[in-house]
Amino acid sequence: MHDPAPAPSRRTLLTVTAAAAAAALTGVTALTTPSHAADAGRDDRLRALLSRMSLEEKVGQLFVMRVYGHSATAPDQADIDANLKEIGVRTAAELIERYHVGGIIYFAWAHNTRDPHQIADLSNGIQRAGLAQATPVPLLISTDQEHGIVCRVGAPATLLPGAMALGAGGSHADARKAAQIAGAELAAVGIRQNYAPVADVNVNPANPVIGVRSYGSDPEAVAGLVAAQVKGYQRAGVAATSKHFPGHGDTAVDSHYGLPTITHTRAQWDELDAPPFRAAIAAGIDSIMTAHIVVPALDPSGDPATLSRPILTGILREQLGYDGVVVTDSLGMEGVRTKYGDERVPVLALKAGVDQLLNPPNLSVAWHAVLKAVRDGELTEARLDESILRILRLKAKLGLFKDPYVSHAEVDRTVGTAAHLAHADRIAERTTTLLVNEGGFLPVSRRSHPRVLVVGADPASPSGTTGPPTTTLAGALTELGFTARALSTGITPTAARIEEAVAAAAGQDLVVVGTYNVSAASPQRTLVARLVATGVPVVTIAIRNPYDVARIQGQRATLASYSWTDVELRAAVRVLAGQAEPRGRLPVPVQSAQDPAKVLFPVGHGLTYA
Repeated sequence: MHDPAPAPSRRTLLTVTAAAAAAALTGVTALTTPSHAADAGRDDRLRALLSRMSLEEKVGQLFVMRVYGHSATAPDQADIDANLKEIGVRTAAELIERYHVGGIIYFAWAHNTRDPHQIADLSNGIQRAGLAQATPVPLLISTDQEHGIVCRVGAPATLLPGAMALGAGGSHADARKAAQIAGAELAAVGIRQNYAPVADVNVNPANPVIGVRSYGSDPEAVAGLVAAQVKGYQRAGVAATSKHFPGHGDTAVDSHYGLPTITHTRAQWDELDAPPFRAAIAAGIDSIMTAHIVVPALDPSGDPATLSRPILTGILREQLGYDGVVVTDSLGMEGVRTKYGDERVPVLALKAGVDQLLNPPNLSVAWHAVLKAVRDGELTEARLDESILRILRLKAKLGLFKDPYVSHAEVDRTVGTAAHLAHADRIAERTTTLLVNEGGFLPVSRRSHPRVLVVGADPASPSGTTGPPTTTLAGALTELGFTARALSTGITPTAARIEEAVAAAAGQDLVVVGTYNVSAASPQRTLVARLVATGVPVVTIAIRNPYDVARIQGQRATLASYSWTDVELRAAVRVLAGQAEPRGRLPVPVQSAQDPAKVLFPVGHGLTYA
């Protein structure tokens, strides 16, 4: 929904409040040259701003908080109620006024991201509130826009292949271009810090939280793609954030719900986990996110990395030489809450070397705990200043003191443009991986196999605006001239649903099955087996983890799309139908389900039509 105010009055308001930022920090963003004099001048101005802040304002700058609502001042009543219940304020503007938070994180479930113009208005409202404070400071607005299976801003914004898909494509140029497009669209709606790229190396196929969010299992390949995406995002004016330090790729526990332990030795960490973070730092990464994981080889205390001074200060700061912003993963996750109470976690994180405290479950508890720790002498005000200076430097680098606002014209020029959508399609085509092709069955044509039944899993859309996958696949086939019908059988198809699918296959020329994280006991295996038994040719598309192929038998061909967003499913259909060549190569090994020591498909496997 567009801002209802007439353009002149709206622009006047933005100009006036932007002037407040400029007055607070005259000339900071003009000093973007790398000269020492410029850096010194910028820091002098930032320190002067810092010296004018009260202790309460300083504590607020350390926090990045969620808030419900599509508007900073006039959210829906349900969102007002949610804010009152969880935060004790009605709106984003009240949150900023009360707690002086340095940043806000957007979520689709918090109703922050309805459409690009609404997001732009929300961002502008947040910045107005930040500049209306006694000490005017713009906010750093962030989100998790990894693409692939983690997306907070959906269509009509451009949806791009996720990390493992880009790993299958193997192109640094494509990875950089994807990040540049994503970054430009985020910046256009006022989001200037993105919690991407994921720098975790997915060496554990059973990893429940990373998986296809990782570029792959080879540390050097991951490092190259991380560096490419860092450069793409930051050239577009968005702070990139590599995560989750010191590396979340080898865990069978989801840190949202428990506290994982990584058993790598220090030598293994150096070889497997460290390279992507070293590459991100070398590429000039603006921020790094911590992991709620225990790594005994790096810190034997049993503390999660988010609260570990040996890991965050000893390794990240001192050994790796990183002096940018360190942000915690969400402090609402169980991984960081299992050992200490919510009032201790933010204090311990700051003592460990963190700068930004992300999304505590109870902001009042966390905020007052930090305030008390300073007043009691457990934390010094100088320690807070050190982190706040890093945060202010980043805000200055991004130009937020000069002009924190965005315009509807820029949204229209940038978000979901035909050029961006076309780039997304071409990049996706270069990621689709052909794993199995018995007897050269693929590609198929509308003449050889005109009638197609599409069945399979229909997980909720990663972006909340696309899918369901079976419908998307059937629609893409129809556009290419096939007669396609979709029948959702689900992630755990019932016996009745399987029988329905078998009956629907009668008279069809081809059955396409979208598989989703197939386990040993998954009824998806029964579904495929029963469809194969009909004699109708079956093609499977792994719409999330490529490991599904190890548990499915009898299909004529298998493709991996690495995600179920429209852009990747449409690309898989174009490959299936011969409209595009399969070019993707597995960025992870697929091991035998019966014997994990046996590799069925190695890294680099990918068939072609040539």
